[in-house]
Amino acid sequence: MSDVSMPVGEKEGLEAPISEGARIQSLDVLRGFALLGILLLNILGFGLISANYSNPGIDVTQTFNATLFTWAGVEIFGEGIMRCLFSILFGAGVVLFTAGREHAFSLHYKRTFWLLMFGILNAYVFLWNGDILITYAISGAILYWFRNLSARALMIAGLVVTLFSALILMGLGYEYTTAKAAYDQVHVSSDPSSIDPDLVEWAEVWEEFLAENFPSQETIDAELAARKTSYWTALQWNTAHKIIMTKLALPAFLIWDALAMMLFGMAFYKAGILQNKLSREAYIKMMGVGLGVGLIINFYEVWRAYSSGFGALESYTYIWPTYHLGRFLMATGYIGAICLALRAGLLSGLMARLAAVGRMALTNYLSHSIICLFLFTGAGLALVGDLSRPQLYIVVFAIWVFQLVVSPWWLKRFYQGPFEWLWRTLTYGKAAQFKR
Repeated sequence: MSDVSMPVGEKEGLEAPISEGARIQSLDVLRGFALLGILLLNILGFGLISANYSNPGIDVTQTFNATLFTWAGVEIFGEGIMRCLFSILFGAGVVLFTAGREHAFSLHYKRTFWLLMFGILNAYVFLWNGDILITYAISGAILYWFRNLSARALMIAGLVVTLFSALILMGLGYEYTTAKAAYDQVHVSSDPSSIDPDLVEWAEVWEEFLAENFPSQETIDAELAARKTSYWTALQWNTAHKIIMTKLALPAFLIWDALAMMLFGMAFYKAGILQNKLSREAYIKMMGVGLGVGLIINFYEVWRAYSSGFGALESYTYIWPTYHLGRFLMATGYIGAICLALRAGLLSGLMARLAAVGRMALTNYLSHSIICLFLFTGAGLALVGDLSRPQLYIVVFAIWVFQLVVSPWWLKRFYQGPFEWLWRTLTYGKAAQFKR
């Protein structure tokens, strides 16, 4: 997810923001790239009905058209990848924030507490039920205790947590596969009285899955009415939906997913990968292997969903063993490509703008929610469900342009974004510098 990280660019002073010269450019650029990329996925939660996120078959068909190609492109190049990259950067940020710092424990947990408060604000006031800040705050609280491990130990820890997360999701996939088989048996039986009660219970699990991911028109109409009518009705719908997601997805998937990638991020920082310190050949290998193998895996996942006619299980990519591997490889490939571009001085103007977006990552992330609150809910234009999937990416592009223009403009006048200023002020208990 949905799916943001706001690591600092270098160890912060207790009172003043870090100087521009002390920042690590590659971290800022990577963060800006991931921040903009995450909207490719989040826009689906803002602009389409909730079931669309896990069931593309609601609006995507096997007909070759703009909707199909839009879905496939985002799945191959963005789904899960940007969340992975954000989590990697967050892990690096914890090392940067705590290394060699006095009172690291108290400051880290103050910072994490206020990140949790921003997440609650985002989820329940700005009405973004796909908020990732709550997940990051919880995972970040755990992450602190790993900060002093070596890069090798952190990589091993990341692999262990990734395997644990994958096993949970594969177990869920096994459960749904068993439930579907039971459902098929129950519904073809000519004598319902002879059906094993356990089989009926399994069939009911599949019925619940179908009701959630293949909603009836009546359910769709009710959701759209709630989200479109007013801020109050949208708030009620969002709160109920977010509570369910928090109880189910947070402990089963999101925390472990984020924690694993954060551990990799700590390892990458300690190995010098994120600071662009490796050899040119190393980044070429990262880009080649990451994007090369990652694209093959992601193309396979897209083909599996497409060739099945967007079947319920085939489209539910999280439960497949290739999911973590494909997105992690793509994320490392992007890291390699961006580090190489920075070394070669390619697209220097764009890189500078991406760095500015990255320096204001918290403000820009929350801005996505605020903008989409007024575009898609009853608090504003109530466009949810009115735009097609391709049309939503016109909105994404407009927001990208806005943030690429405004972020550098803002940072010429202020030391940091408004939410970054508030976060730092709350963390240190004193007003941080703001206006230049």
